Amino acid sequence: MVVSGVGRLPIQRNSLREQIAGALREELMAGRLVAGSNFTVKEIAELYGVSATPAREALVDLAAQGLLRAEHHRGFTVPELGWADFVEIFEARTMLTDAAFRRLGRRVTEYDWSRLGPLRRRAEAAARAARAGQLDVLVGCDRRFWHEVSGFLENRRIADYLDWLRVQSWMFAAPYLRASTDLAGVCWDRHVELVELIAAQDLTGAHRTVNEYNLFTVRLLAELAGESAESVAVLPLLTDEPVQTPAGPPPAPPPTAEPAAEPEPEEGPDGAGRLPQSRALRPAPRRTLGR
Repeated sequence: MVVSGVGRLPIQRNSLREQIAGALREELMAGRLVAGSNFTVKEIAELYGVSATPAREALVDLAAQGLLRAEHHRGFTVPELGWADFVEIFEARTMLTDAAFRRLGRRVTEYDWSRLGPLRRRAEAAARAARAGQLDVLVGCDRRFWHEVSGFLENRRIADYLDWLRVQSWMFAAPYLRASTDLAGVCWDRHVELVELIAAQDLTGAHRTVNEYNLFTVRLLAELAGESAESVAVLPLLTDEPVQTPAGPPPAPPPTAEPAAEPEPEEGPDGAGRLPQSRALRPAPRRTLGR
């Protein structure tokens, strides 16, 4: 298993299964667990200082989500995602997001506006990491931000599916980004701008900004992977006229000030907390099948 040690915050959940799955998921998203890495239940259990049962359950969960590949008598292997895989992921994400926004344009929103405070904090954290080029920080902040944004779509199943697609997008993107010598300012950093459009209940502006984000993403990754973004079939969806904000009374302004909040625990959309710093992953030899 080839991965460098990174710091982690204290445990936030009681389920070791969820904690281990969450920690490994973030390693995959950040490209610290590279494609082809192979490891066993025993290795993961020893790595995190737990029994075999929660380690096995976490690995099986990730394999069921398509984030690992189970190898008979050989443990688990990180799959390799190619350009064709990314295009499928990207097209699914784009079509689903576009349809969700157009659905919102035909109904009155029931979004819980009390979530704007946490959403802003997540936006600020993601934008800072993007501008600083801190990939290890960005992958988690970005995922948590977009999962919180998906609450605006008011469909939990869509939100969960989009989150699953986003994890795989990062698994594809991270190796290319890690190959860059300086990531400062390379990744999309308009998270706060999107939050302000949501706060203003500007559906058209939010839809347009999400489209611009998707267009930015596919063009960046096409360039890094040496592929053509123009071959992606859903590009017209990203340049079409966005959904129009429904007519009606002007939105109530969001609170002008928010009470100071305690720092939020760094946890994923599924609530899985990170493992403590003393359990940081250590480098291990990479194995290939047949050895």
